[in-house]
Amino acid sequence: MPQLFDKIGRTIIDWYQVYKRALPWRDTTDAYKIWISEIILQQTRVDQALGYFLRFVERFPDVKTLAEATEEEVLKHWQGLGYYSRARNLHSAAQQIVSKHRAVFPTDYAAVLALKGVGDYTAAAICSFAYNMPYAVVDGNVFRVLARVFGIETPINSSQGKKEFSLLANNLLNRENPSLHNQAIMEFGALQCTPQSPNCMECPLQSFCVAFANDVVKLLPIKTKKIVQRERFFNYLFIKKGNETFLQKRTQNDIWKNLYQFPLVETECLTEAEDLLKLPIFANKNFILKQISPVYKHVLSHQIIRARFLTIEIGDEFQGEAEGFVKTPIARLDSFPIPRLIEIFLDKNLEN
Repeated sequence: MPQLFDKIGRTIIDWYQVYKRALPWRDTTDAYKIWISEIILQQTRVDQALGYFLRFVERFPDVKTLAEATEEEVLKHWQGLGYYSRARNLHSAAQQIVSKHRAVFPTDYAAVLALKGVGDYTAAAICSFAYNMPYAVVDGNVFRVLARVFGIETPINSSQGKKEFSLLANNLLNRENPSLHNQAIMEFGALQCTPQSPNCMECPLQSFCVAFANDVVKLLPIKTKKIVQRERFFNYLFIKKGNETFLQKRTQNDIWKNLYQFPLVETECLTEAEDLLKLPIFANKNFILKQISPVYKHVLSHQIIRARFLTIEIGDEFQGEAEGFVKTPIARLDSFPIPRLIEIFLDKNLEN
């Protein structure tokens, strides 16, 4: 078995040397930049992540800069990436590094793992790529490669599966150059052993691949239970008072925490606009309903949001601050961190 592992590992590395993509986080051993890239890449495709990574590290080039920034500014630079808890955790972890490690990124696995928002995979990736430590990374790409090459039918999201794949990945790891090995197997899964339509006929691992030999490539890896998505109905009130509008900050323990949005009425189903305009905030006030947007469908991992935007012009007697809203010039809306859903609406409905 060690000889087989060695052959598979060397084959993947040889492939990687030819086909690897040029990515900025691969040109550095700076643990801070590798950390930022890994957190961004947790829920984001590489092609989308690239621009965000470059802008983020330009504004926050080191731990101290990130720690000293306001959470609002960090969220603004994260806007569009989604899963905003990642950005809040980054900010908290940066402050943790400043207070506990004198603003120097930790160099031992346990200390890296102790950072907020860092799990086993991310700690292994940082320690491997930055410090060449012998920790195997097991992400979605690695799960797929291992499941197919070794014909493993244990569900990857089961406790048993996580243990089995972790043990296999560590046994396969090239301990002389773990950084190169980890980069290679992840890239192999991303470009060669892809989820759909992998190029098996030209795959250098074809002769080793149990899934190919048994014609079950499309069936592996196995994952139990599909996520059940909850459907929600959002009605946003884009209230115009001259050249100003009103926002509210999401402070609940819910999606988009600490981002800003238009005043929101959430309902159990799509509701008639006339019913929404009977809300107490509009009582005894002069207003004109200018526009009702089409329904926007916004898909998150566990939720489907169906949202409408009601554009309303209202008179001087409306005091949104009394409702807990933040008054802002419409021209300054882009200075607030907002959900991608609202950004899409503004792009379509505000003149540049």
